[in-house]
Amino acid sequence: MTGRPATSPPLPSAPTGSTPTAADARSPLDPAGLRFGFGTNGFANHRLDDALGVLADLGYQGVALTLDHDHLDPFAPELARRVSAVHRRLAALGLAVVIETGARYLLDPWHKHAPTLLHDDPARRIEFLRRAVRIGADLGAEAVSCWAGVRPPEVPEAVAWDRLVAGCATVCAEAAAAGVPLGFEPEPGMLVEDIAGWHRLRDALGAPPGFGITLDIGHCRCLEPQPVPDCVTAVADHLVNVQIDDMRRGVHEHLEFGTGEIDFPPVLRALADAGYRGLVAVELPRHSHAAPAVAAHSLDFLRTAARAAAAPSRVPLPPPAR
Repeated sequence: MTGRPATSPPLPSAPTGSTPTAADARSPLDPAGLRFGFGTNGFANHRLDDALGVLADLGYQGVALTLDHDHLDPFAPELARRVSAVHRRLAALGLAVVIETGARYLLDPWHKHAPTLLHDDPARRIEFLRRAVRIGADLGAEAVSCWAGVRPPEVPEAVAWDRLVAGCATVCAEAAAAGVPLGFEPEPGMLVEDIAGWHRLRDALGAPPGFGITLDIGHCRCLEPQPVPDCVTAVADHLVNVQIDDMRRGVHEHLEFGTGEIDFPPVLRALADAGYRGLVAVELPRHSHAAPAVAAHSLDFLRTAARAAAAPSRVPLPPPAR
């Protein structure tokens, strides 16, 4: 059983705030109005309840919740009760939420991210994504995010592509029925790793209206040919979820702000000019050892960068974390 059973009472109202879709009319914003969140995969050593409390206390407006063993396991018993408790906690803290599905060993204790939609038997991945959509609906999530996966070497590329399209079609149907936007993330090294690949996949699916893009700002610097702000502009009409981190060209490593190569005020300006109203969530999945300090510094950096994006003259950005 997943999500809220038909016989259960309705859950409390979702946390206040905008719930963007790819079809929203876009109008420019003040960069200072961008809504910052933090990914719970960067709080892997915290209980979920504690992580949410820390992030709310720091001043974040939302969370990117990765469904995982200790953070709302979608396969553990009493799911409906646990989803309801998280919903109440989010509402009490005033936190918006998006659902992330990048847990490393949730489905297979031996193989990272396996199975993906590209494997010979993707049934467990498809079921996971369907559960994620239903959990997202019950939590009032602004989007549910997913990706393709790395092609197994024994699977021909054409076969992998057909499997990806078929699996995404099933998940898209689930998301459409639940009324939850689906944000598909291009991920370096995966079958769909860039914006061009996302467009190809969307076309293969018949351009369903609920099929948006999750854009990781670091990934844009890592491998996209155009400048990072231009990447934002290029997908503005389809943007339903944003992850943000620093990165260097050609190296897929999520870095703290100020330690990579990205100039962030123009990126935040591009998001504001695009009228993006969803969460901009920090994605630092390898920083759980210092999660509260990293989250605090990250929010200070983003707020300063947002002020710089709005100001006629540049506001000095905070120094990199030590």
